[in-house]
Amino acid sequence: MPLPSLGRLSSRTNLKAVSSGRHRNAAKAAGDEVVEDKELTSYLAALAPDSDPESTGTGSRFGDAQVYQLRMNLIASQQLKDIALARNLTPQALAQEWILERLSWEGQAASAQERRHSDAMTDEFHFPADAFDQQPLVGR
Repeated sequence: MPLPSLGRLSSRTNLKAVSSGRHRNAAKAAGDEVVEDKELTSYLAALAPDSDPESTGTGSRFGDAQVYQLRMNLIASQQLKDIALARNLTPQALAQEWILERLSWEGQAASAQERRHSDAMTDEFHFPADAFDQQPLVGR
């Protein structure tokens, strides 16, 4: 079993010595001043490609689009891949197409339901004046 240090003891455990405050990197930290190399910066900027319109780095091409992850079981994932292959699409493109179609369908169904609900509130029913004047049938 190793013996504890005979130096000052730390407050956390009595087995670790407190550091003396001197580090190998202490001299570097004091002399570290960030100096921008303007020539190198301009050289790298000239080498960098123009902003690629296919890039999602800035998000400007896609506007306010968001990325969603989709987790599927193995069978559903394989089925998606097979259908996408049959349609010459990537699985991602097929899943996106299906989701957008479903959202469109849900939007149309919701607006149709709202229309039916508002139409139901405005329907008027007309009954003949003598429809409720009959005597109720006895024995039923």
